[in-house]
Parts: sequence; structure tokens; C-alpha cells
Amino acid sequence: MATKRKVKKPSSRTSGIQAISPCLWFDSQAEEAARFYVSVFKKGKIVSVNRYPAVGREIHGREPGSVMTVEFVLNGLPFMALNGGPIVKFNEAVSLQVFCRTQKEIDYYWEKLGEGGDPNARQCGWLKDRYGLSWQVAPEGMAKMFKNPKSKGTERAFAAMMQMKKLDIAALQAAYKG
Repeated sequence: MATKRKVKKPSSRTSGIQAISPCLWFDSQAEEAARFYVSVFKKGKIVSVNRYPAVGREIHGREPGSVMTVEFVLNGLPFMALNGGPIVKFNEAVSLQVFCRTQKEIDYYWEKLGEGGDPNARQCGWLKDRYGLSWQVAPEGMAKMFKNPKSKGTERAFAAMMQMKKLDIAALQAAYKG
């Protein structure tokens, strides 16, 4: 008689898929940045703040009790902010995308995330926030306009986007339609 083998169900947290979460490296502004980000996103919250122990101070160089990491959630996605020191800086090779349904949403995120950021780092829906992190604030479905590189609509929409700093949904759609 064969015995039934119990199969372990995946946790509800990951639904059988390996969880991936960005860890953002800051010099010493992890908590400040996390609090800023959760203030911008309506469904944002701080989950935990962890502090450096005295152990390893000769390596990490941080005061015992100072903030080491901050776990936070933005619109259901988990993030970690790390106070790792001045060695590593953000650059454009990695950006976070915010897909917006309306121009009002684009305007909101563009203003909030860009406040205090580098005004020279704004092009085609990209911006850098006050911490140097790059964001793309774009309309949902924009990629559909750029599916066919030989399409006249794609060429017009792409040419219009290249002239924009903050994206304008109506102008992109009008250019695409011709």
C-alpha cells in the first residue's frame, strides 16, 4: 500500500515565486529617505527600523544604535534602505518606474519625487530625486505606442517624447495618432 506524500504548499507571501526586493544603499539617509518615499506613495508604510550593534564597528564604522536598515513598503512592494556609507552612489543604470493612469497622477509623482532633485537630470519622463535615485514617471501602456519601430505613429510619439521632460499623455497620444 502506497503512502501519500505531503507536499509543502508555497507561502502566501511569495505564492511559490521567489520574492525579490530592492535594497537601496544610502550614505546615512536611509530612514529619512524611507520616510520621504512612504509620504509620497498613498500605500506606503515603514515596516521596521534596524540599528547597528557595537559588534563589527571596526568594519562598518557606525555608531552603535544608529540606523542600519529600514524596511518599507510602497504600493505593496517591499524595499530595504541601508545606511552603508559614502562608497556607493546611485546612477541611472537602475531606476524605479511609476506607471500612472492619468496626467494628474503623472503630475503628482513628478512634483513629489522631483522636489529637491537634480533639475538637469530630467528627460523623457526620467528624474532624480533628492537622494540621487532615478525614477521613471510614465503613463500605463506607453510601451504599446513603441512596439513597432517602423510605424509612423511610433516615430511621431517617440519624437514627441524625446522633447519632453515630464511626459504629457495627451501630447503623446496625439502624436501617435497623427
